[in-house]
Amino acid sequence: MLFIILVFASLSACKHNRINKDGLKIFRYNESAGITTLDPAFARDLPHIWICNQLYDGLVTLDKNLGIKPAIAKDWSISDDGLTYTFYLRTDILFHNLSDSGGKPRKLNADDVVFSFNRLTNSALASPGSWIFNSVARESERLAIKAINDSVVQIKLAHAFPPFLGILSMSYASIVPPEAFDSKAINFVNFPIGTGPFYFQLWTEGVKLVLRRNPNYFMVENDRQLPLIDAVAVSFLADKQIAFMQFIKGKLDFMSGIDARYKDELLSRDGKLRNKYSDQLYLLRQPYLNTEYLGFYLNKNWNDEEAERQLALRKAINFAIDREKMLRFLRNGTGKPGHSGMIPYGLPGHDESGTIGYSFQPDSVRALMMKYNLNELAVTLSTTADYVDISKFVQGSLKDYGLDASLEVLPAANMRQFRANGSLPFFRASWVGDYPDAENYLSLFYSPNASPKGPNYTHFDSPEFDNLYEHSLTINADTLRFKIYRQMDSLIMQQAPVAILFYDEVLRFVQKGVKGLGSNPVNLLDLRRVEILN
Repeated sequence: MLFIILVFASLSACKHNRINKDGLKIFRYNESAGITTLDPAFARDLPHIWICNQLYDGLVTLDKNLGIKPAIAKDWSISDDGLTYTFYLRTDILFHNLSDSGGKPRKLNADDVVFSFNRLTNSALASPGSWIFNSVARESERLAIKAINDSVVQIKLAHAFPPFLGILSMSYASIVPPEAFDSKAINFVNFPIGTGPFYFQLWTEGVKLVLRRNPNYFMVENDRQLPLIDAVAVSFLADKQIAFMQFIKGKLDFMSGIDARYKDELLSRDGKLRNKYSDQLYLLRQPYLNTEYLGFYLNKNWNDEEAERQLALRKAINFAIDREKMLRFLRNGTGKPGHSGMIPYGLPGHDESGTIGYSFQPDSVRALMMKYNLNELAVTLSTTADYVDISKFVQGSLKDYGLDASLEVLPAANMRQFRANGSLPFFRASWVGDYPDAENYLSLFYSPNASPKGPNYTHFDSPEFDNLYEHSLTINADTLRFKIYRQMDSLIMQQAPVAILFYDEVLRFVQKGVKGLGSNPVNLLDLRRVEILN
């Protein structure tokens, strides 16, 4: 460990010029998980989403506060019944390296949007993102989407679904040209074509990926055409510790997240960047749409007396966890204590007051233990190897109050299978939002979504909650819908089918020679406004 620290210290003194000998300003980062495809139809995780966000655009995009902003669509309208979405497209958007019959760069049009969305839902493609159009009506097995003219697209939903607009900001909904799949002259797998801020130049699998600045990109801010850098270079070092050393040496421009092996090297216990790196790096911290929680399977065969006792047990477990202490000692202050409901910090609908959830209350634990003789019960917390430290902390907290608590460490695949079929009475889980609407989190408690059919792993069942959930889908007005969301979250917490551990945060460590990177609650990598200063 001392050797590692000394190596880090020596590397931190190194300087690296981010402007190459040809004067090109290149943004460099490492992707330890690797990349297997550049097709947005398969952008199911952050490594692929990050790359696709540079190559492609969708109809809409998100700002740093999760606001929905124009992209390919310059404007849109939604019918009063929430069923018809009409998008008005920009007419100045050009595809990368793609010419029309006259040899001029080919403009994107409404037919490209229709093709892209129908392609995503084609069963032959088997895209994991086809679900994003589940709410869209079907016409002869195709989506109810049509080009009104070259610059207007209309989509009809089968039922109102207010989060739909936000879902269209996902990489799955990127627009691609039909001829890239029909032409023998173009192999989309090896030569992806989009309209994004960067175009594809080179990809040596497992070694390097290079993107170049799109000189025809349509976005202009403050009289400056975006993007502001010349290229993006991605390396694929699988060993995170080696990648970290490259970052400290200055050969990488940013690092997202932090590995347990070097978290203490970079961060103090309260989550601040250590002084030794303050001249070289800066830290960006922002809420991340990830709620970490413990789940309880609610058995419908319990009689009233047993159901009441089990509720008392769930509340006692909620009160017994000192979340602040857990975050400080296990995560160096990364994250917010889970004192509110299921909706994470940073997402509209989150309970800012912290009144609907649970905090550390030893007296309440003791009172419940005594009243319901909870020391007669035994619980087994099922977890995976990646979360043993947090699970052991919870186990120790419960034992402090006389509860018989044990751990079961399962392979991730078994964990998913057992959780889905209801075989785990008490389990660790997390939910990362696919799209920026609290409905994504509340759907975990909608009774028709009970596993294995859906993600309601606790089998929470409340007619009042279900009615509110269904009603919220008919409300287009955000303020009113968010009020209903908080009411639903309160109902969940009253029955405590989960114990919220913490709301995660995005940590980005950035070299001081890089400006304009920013951050956002979905941890999207947006390089359009990045500048390289030295």
